[in-house]
Amino acid sequence: MSESDKGARHRRRMQRKKSVVDSAIAEADRDQGLLLVLTGNGKGKSSSAFGMLARALGHGLRVGVAQFVKGRSDTGEEGFFRRQPGVTWQVLGEGFTWETQNLARDIETARRGWEQARALLRDPDLGLVVLDELTYPLKYGWLELQTVLDDLAARPPMQHVVITGRGAPEALCEAADTVTELADLKHAFRSGIRAQPGVDW
Repeated sequence: MSESDKGARHRRRMQRKKSVVDSAIAEADRDQGLLLVLTGNGKGKSSSAFGMLARALGHGLRVGVAQFVKGRSDTGEEGFFRRQPGVTWQVLGEGFTWETQNLARDIETARRGWEQARALLRDPDLGLVVLDELTYPLKYGWLELQTVLDDLAARPPMQHVVITGRGAPEALCEAADTVTELADLKHAFRSGIRAQPGVDW
């Protein structure tokens, strides 16, 4: 096949693709606040959410973050985003449950944290809310799933919400507009490499 024929074939293929894409774009004709769930065993769920946080700030939106489970306040993302105008950042956890080893305390911490997260979901000035690692309090039964779903449904109509964490409940995924599952194919930690600042925290 000549270079000219290859070029013509490529052009026809891209014209067909453009037609399909343009048609799909034309059919998407409404705006609304989205509920996104980032789940799965792979690395990068929170990192992806914080990438959307940066994107929202770039568009002039005010944003809120509620971190469940994590109890540390020395992560790179928190250090960066707390310095940005328009960011509300709340660390609501006390560490992973295998660290606290106190069920009653974990439940109380999660429920107290949800009250603060609920305030973010009721704030019409926030264009994006990240509920980082919310799936764990749901998975362990520390929070009532239906209460969380009701609060998500009652948020301002143009507010976007991103929820991260492994094992997202089926009902949460059904309520979401977009669900992404990150797969764990290989991880440095299993080779004996410690979590690295700037990459892992």
